[in-house]
Amino acid sequence: MDNNEEEEEAAVGAEPATGSQLTGDEDDIRKTALPTVLRWDGGGKNVTISGTFSDWKPMAMVRSHQNFVTIIDLPEGDHQYKFCVDGEWKHDPKLKSVENAEGQRNNLVSVRESDFEVFQALAKDSENVTNYAEKEYSQEVPQVKPWEKVSGPPVLPPHLLQVILNKDTPLSCEPTLLPEPNHVMLNHLYALSIKDGVMVLSATHRYRKKYVTTLLYKPI
Repeated sequence: MDNNEEEEEAAVGAEPATGSQLTGDEDDIRKTALPTVLRWDGGGKNVTISGTFSDWKPMAMVRSHQNFVTIIDLPEGDHQYKFCVDGEWKHDPKLKSVENAEGQRNNLVSVRESDFEVFQALAKDSENVTNYAEKEYSQEVPQVKPWEKVSGPPVLPPHLLQVILNKDTPLSCEPTLLPEPNHVMLNHLYALSIKDGVMVLSATHRYRKKYVTTLLYKPI
């Protein structure tokens, strides 16, 4: 049996389940379609997916590291599907599956609109939030009414309190070398309190696997 005959047999043997039969206008179906992620992690070089949602026509999957992934807009209901891995039809035994009339097993995905309610709520909240991007920065101090509480400056994140220049260098280390900084310390400008009319600024940058800390002494 060649691949064409095997593919035809698999397609005939994997007829759509009753729950996946859809009624109504195509526009209504398109409106209720929900993005569904389907994944194959069983290896292979070329993987496609077929199911009741495509009349068992193959659909390409995208390789992501060791997996193959695709996102398909599916209407509510139960949908059977199967993977074609390097020309061989397979189902994922780790996922939910059903047996069709010919004794072959197909994977089954159940799409419910209620599963997406949390994403719809988050999207609604983002729409209700005031768009602060329209505001501009200026040198004018905003007017504050007497009964309003003035908010102070934002609190410095705790991970930025660990300044490597403030740490003591162990005696066993080269005095001209600093300890390796954390990645959150990079590309920040640090300033030392002004003493004797001199301001000291520092910044740490990374070039490949090396870290360079630059000090700037500026008379005030």
